[in-house]
Amino acid sequence: MTFDKDAQDWLEAELADTLDEEFELELEDALLSTEIKKIYQKAHPDALKRPEYFYDLLRLQAELIRLQDWVQHTGEKIVVLFEGRDSAGKGGVIKRITQRLNPRIVRTVALPAPSDREKTQWYFQRYVPHLPAAGEIVLFDRSWYNRSGVERVMGFAEDDQVEQFFQDVPEFERMLVRSGIKVVKYWFSVSDEEQQMRFLMRIHDPMKQWKLSPMDLQSRVRWEQYTKAKEEAFARTNIPEAPWYIVEGNDKKRARLNCIDHLLSLFPYEDVPHEEISLPERVYNKDYERAVLPPELYVPSKY
Repeated sequence: MTFDKDAQDWLEAELADTLDEEFELELEDALLSTEIKKIYQKAHPDALKRPEYFYDLLRLQAELIRLQDWVQHTGEKIVVLFEGRDSAGKGGVIKRITQRLNPRIVRTVALPAPSDREKTQWYFQRYVPHLPAAGEIVLFDRSWYNRSGVERVMGFAEDDQVEQFFQDVPEFERMLVRSGIKVVKYWFSVSDEEQQMRFLMRIHDPMKQWKLSPMDLQSRVRWEQYTKAKEEAFARTNIPEAPWYIVEGNDKKRARLNCIDHLLSLFPYEDVPHEEISLPERVYNKDYERAVLPPELYVPSKY
């Protein structure tokens, strides 16, 4: 009976730690002015209550662990692309997907702008080394669709390069699928008004200002150009082997839950056999004396 009580106390403490970790992520708006908070809350009157959101998030993250174990056990190879407008919530859902998973199995790829050397390569070449081996899931925080999006709109790619991309990408993705890689493509969609509000929040939040680049600010100016680029990308790259899935992103919490739930629905994962784990006895050596380390090696206990 004592063990049961101890186990229950331990589990409750673990749950509290889990919630604390999620609270830390949710405190991203903590430094916003009261007025901006009021404006944002007024625009989202039907936002999910925290307990409801946490309950569903933790349940889905438990399922993600099952998916991860199944992928590792079966040798599946999965690529998930996250695209969408700036501030649409791609990074937030990627954080929640990877939060409790093994980074050796599930990893995120967010490539910087191509170097001068990479600009002379076959366009897809710099993405290929990051593709998964058996038993891996790779999440691309933006992907080869940069060519049909930001590169096209900002003038970093010529018209003939964009056209070549549109001709090549369906076959490139079919090649990936034929090689055994499951390709999943998500587009996070937000309204004009919601993006404007999120940009203003970033401007007024010193912990988020790093997220705003000159390219992000230009995306506001060129909203309609990005819309046209997105529509053509959907029309020309929505293939049966790798279809697009649009995530409505105006409500961040619902977008995260909906995306994770949908991702899980795409795979026939199931429980896999695990070896029973038992903690071995610690080996004690009566002649061993632990060395006394100098105090300067220790991090100061300020907290």
